[in-house]
Amino acid sequence: MQYQAFLIKYAEIGTKGKNRYVFEDALVHDIRMKLKRATGSYSVSRERGRIYVNVKSEDYDYEECIDALRHVFGIAGIAPMVQVPLSPDFSVLENAVLSYFKEAYGDSSVSFKVESRRAEKSYPMTSPELDQELGHSILEAFPNARVDVHKPDVKLRVEIRQYMNIYGKIIPGLGGMPLGTNGKAMLLLSGGIDSPVAGYKVAKRGALLEATYFHAPPYTSERAKIKVMDLAKQVSTYTGPILLHVVNFTDIQLAIYEHCPHEELTIIMRRYMMRIAEALAYKNNCIGLITGESIGQVASQTLQSLVCTNEVCTLPVYRPLIAFDKQEIVDVAQEIGTYETSIEPYEDCCTIFVAKHPVTKPIPEKIRKSEEKLAPIVAEMVEKAINEAEAILMRKDKPAEN
Repeated sequence: MQYQAFLIKYAEIGTKGKNRYVFEDALVHDIRMKLKRATGSYSVSRERGRIYVNVKSEDYDYEECIDALRHVFGIAGIAPMVQVPLSPDFSVLENAVLSYFKEAYGDSSVSFKVESRRAEKSYPMTSPELDQELGHSILEAFPNARVDVHKPDVKLRVEIRQYMNIYGKIIPGLGGMPLGTNGKAMLLLSGGIDSPVAGYKVAKRGALLEATYFHAPPYTSERAKIKVMDLAKQVSTYTGPILLHVVNFTDIQLAIYEHCPHEELTIIMRRYMMRIAEALAYKNNCIGLITGESIGQVASQTLQSLVCTNEVCTLPVYRPLIAFDKQEIVDVAQEIGTYETSIEPYEDCCTIFVAKHPVTKPIPEKIRKSEEKLAPIVAEMVEKAINEAEAILMRKDKPAEN
């Protein structure tokens, strides 16, 4: 079937009252950006609570168009439509509906319900009249079809607006909020399963992302860095380009290893990561940090450990996976396409320097005391790590840009 347009349905945006236009404009912008990667020419427009993607070329690729739209946060549903020029002659609409029904469902024993909406009040028939007459016409043309107003196989929707729009299926979208409507946050991105999912989850609520990755050569290989870059690219298919800050953490880790109690290595290393990520966040106008932590998953993610980690931050720390179990996180990772990359066997700096018996209930006062000797030793290292962090712009299907 040749669709002329796609009706874009949203959910939460409709509750925004007088500010709704801000979210609609952001959604229109995101749709236009995503459609640039789809074959064909498209225009995106708004009309009285509706957003439309109009096809402007006959050689467009339907699957590519749908795939692009299914990567846009804020879209709850995508309805491929047949459009007919507005006409007061009922037979014009009737013929279009029968043609649509035949091509979509043939003469199968499908149950259906017609739902009409007459936004253009100059049209001579009311919505109930349209429902009744169109339903009658379908039953006459397709004897095997039957009406079911409660649980139909098909809800055939007809909207009378500037055009007469006909559609029978709604393809689920991602939902959430349009990108950029909730500021920008800094993701602590590792090569594991959790952090890409955490970034995706916060971006789905409308936040733009930057990311910080801690690299420890020669203890972590160049392949581990490439793995994280690949993850950033994969997440960027949903979030748009991500500026990835690669921090050389080797000297700081070695100093922690040499001067701190080994059972405290993990928590102290985590605290320094948070300090550095926060400094980069402030430099790049981010208003929060994002981590993939989940309560009790590892020693550094107990409630007591999270208290110690939070202590060094002034920005809020967002942990969207905090109550997820591992399988729930894996399910999302598989859904968004990051799982296979995350399980590649290239270790990051956290795994290399893990303590054999890490403290699971750290006491903040004791951790601060351990850091007193370390602080003057690593002060210049920390400053250097922040100032010399490599910034790489990651985007899907495009080369990295320094």
